[in-house]
Amino acid sequence: MSSVRIECVAKEGCRLGESPVWDEKEGALLYVDITGRKVCRWSPVTRQAQAVPVDAPVSSVALRKSGDYVITLGTRFAALKWKEELVTTITQVDQDKANTRFNDGKVDPAGRYFAGTMAEEIRPAVLERRQGSLYTLFPDLSVVKHFDQVDISNGLDWSLDHRTFFYIDSLSYSVDAFDYDLQTGKIGNRRSIYKLEKEESIPDGMCIDSEGKLWVACYDGGRVIRLDPETGKRLQTVKLPVDKTTSCCFGGKDYSEMYVTSASDGMDKEWLSRQPQAGGVFKITGLGVKGVPPYLFAG
Repeated sequence: MSSVRIECVAKEGCRLGESPVWDEKEGALLYVDITGRKVCRWSPVTRQAQAVPVDAPVSSVALRKSGDYVITLGTRFAALKWKEELVTTITQVDQDKANTRFNDGKVDPAGRYFAGTMAEEIRPAVLERRQGSLYTLFPDLSVVKHFDQVDISNGLDWSLDHRTFFYIDSLSYSVDAFDYDLQTGKIGNRRSIYKLEKEESIPDGMCIDSEGKLWVACYDGGRVIRLDPETGKRLQTVKLPVDKTTSCCFGGKDYSEMYVTSASDGMDKEWLSRQPQAGGVFKITGLGVKGVPPYLFAG
């Protein structure tokens, strides 16, 4: 695959970049800087990123059918009005746990916002175990908790036929699948479909392509890997010039470009001097496969 090309497009390094999602209406890439506490939007036209600062760690951003965005902020689901830089709380979870925060989140094909929590990290990937849970924010703004005992709730997506939900709890080093009921949003029958190999390190954010294959960003592994959820086989590895790759999505006019976020938190001066693009957002072209447009939160 010599045609694969990797370019750092948003060079203003994030501390902990995450949750890339393509905003077709704006023709721009949304993403968050969790510990930098900002929601960012990078335009391929201006080649600049704008940012809206927020008052807590912001771990995911999603498009909203009624316009603007929804985010996970601390332990809150919240609405973000971009132009006004206005954040309003929708609802809060994990109120009994002082040191948890949301992590990755994504909207399902029926317009529900799935997002999970984790304990606040002592150092990157070092934290109190099994403090997290997986939640869904429904379009009527009610919240359902699916399960708890999660270490680091992370990447999530749905199969093209909407009958399978894919999910990553990072410290299990596994990509899991659940049966999925699109009518109710219920999940069940959890099973592992891929265990990461040592050099792949920690599974982080994830997305699906138009052929139904999964792409997983490997934190501390400096790569994204393409998996076949049917066979459990790894099909492709794309290595990046930074170790802390955090998440991925498809975007661009025809969803043929992949965008990968990364982090710089936890890296010392020497490490950063070897990887000056750490925390940047990368664009990968020439993969020969397209993605699917993101779903919009219906609430």
